[in-house]
Amino acid sequence: MVYLAFLFFFNLISCFPSSHAQNTDLKLPLRAVNLGNWLVTEGWMKPSRFDGIINKDLLDGAHVQFLSTKLNKYLCAENGGGTVLVANRISPSDWETFRLWRVNESYFHLRVLNKQFVGLGNQGVKAVSNTPTHSETFQIVRKDDAPNRVRLKASNGFFLQVQSETLVTADYTGSSWDDSDPSVFNIAIVNTLQGEYQITNGYGPVKAPQVMQAHWDSYITEQDFKFISANGLSAVRIPVGWWIAQDPNPPKPFVGGSLKALDNAFTWAEKYGMKVIVDLHAAKASQNRFEHSGARDGFLEWGDSNIDETVAVIEFLATRYGGSPSLGAIELMNEPWAPDVTLGALTKYYKAGYDAIRKHTNAYVILSARLGPADPKELFSFARSLNRVAIDVHWYNLFTDMFITMTVQQNIDYIYNQRSSDLDSWISANGPPILIGEWTGEFGAKNGSMEDYKRYTKAELDVYGGATFGWAYWSYKCEENHWSLKWMIDNNFIQLNMR
Repeated sequence: MVYLAFLFFFNLISCFPSSHAQNTDLKLPLRAVNLGNWLVTEGWMKPSRFDGIINKDLLDGAHVQFLSTKLNKYLCAENGGGTVLVANRISPSDWETFRLWRVNESYFHLRVLNKQFVGLGNQGVKAVSNTPTHSETFQIVRKDDAPNRVRLKASNGFFLQVQSETLVTADYTGSSWDDSDPSVFNIAIVNTLQGEYQITNGYGPVKAPQVMQAHWDSYITEQDFKFISANGLSAVRIPVGWWIAQDPNPPKPFVGGSLKALDNAFTWAEKYGMKVIVDLHAAKASQNRFEHSGARDGFLEWGDSNIDETVAVIEFLATRYGGSPSLGAIELMNEPWAPDVTLGALTKYYKAGYDAIRKHTNAYVILSARLGPADPKELFSFARSLNRVAIDVHWYNLFTDMFITMTVQQNIDYIYNQRSSDLDSWISANGPPILIGEWTGEFGAKNGSMEDYKRYTKAELDVYGGATFGWAYWSYKCEENHWSLKWMIDNNFIQLNMR
């Protein structure tokens, strides 16, 4: 309740004349582009943003494994957590994988599969605490000339050592880096996250505000809105994170400034006759475990208990931008993951979020379909009970072996056949308008030619043009060229043909 009161009484003001604007002039279908990696960080889209971070491979959420050089066995949280650590596994799996919570460049908490933290016990080292304290803090000491060779110094000042396969203690004082030393481990970094949490916590409270402000000021500018409009697009979809509602002083490690950038976007959109879809891309506790959800360590923890605080963010956005003539829609959540996010919890949240928006504006409300084993049509009957809503689905010919093994022509045929059939079935089901909220020019087949990309994106435009609410390309800028609509336009890889 303190969190909700804070949101409603701190900075909860509208930037525009009327907070009850009707937004009835929206012309569908929209032709939009996502402004990804602007207000919600996605490191893969511009990896150099992380270059100034010390130990940038050891950020929050990095999945690490520790191989004892003495025993040639992996450190393991027995049973996935809740009891002692051992060192008796010859191959690593989930029990042998630890997720980092970064305290600073050298000190970390280690979270295990069952979400407990490694700490000091009366007898040996255990993973039993649900909340990290000083006792659950470890320094990862790296060998100067071999950074993947490490020792773990506990809060008592001693190093972890493997006394045997079943006894791991924190009482070693030696300093050798030899293979026979029981405190030496080879660290393997098997997965990393590069999102908003990682970049802000990685740079720290002094440098992060400077780095983030410089990024917000330069990555997307008024000239970009002018370019987008000049190329026939009518809208932008802007991902935001839950912390924007507490700007300019969001909870650490997040930093203030993204709200002013979003204000600028609305001003520029109005100047160039465009609409804005505000997309809650990152909900507190993470709705899909991906870095772009603001996740700290890759655990999906959003559920019923998070509904009220997530609705408060939506109401903040509706209050602030409901009076803007450029508001096209508010998207309640991006890519909730099934089955972890249940349909029951999601529709409960969607109804509460819809009601919160309707107190301030009649703008469209967008409901993202669940990713994973779920049918986008599962939301249709629910959506029919609401007014001015749309369903958002995301289509990529990527990420699965099926698309990787397809030829270029097979990828194109898949668009014209399967994607077209799916879209037609949804539209004929008399459901709400459909938004293809993310798609891109990249596909699974390798070594495509310029002509291949032209034919592929033409197929997408031909088919996705039938989406009744519209579409939004992912993304406007990206260092992976075919993901960047600006690069695709500048280099004649795509023909929008919308004028």
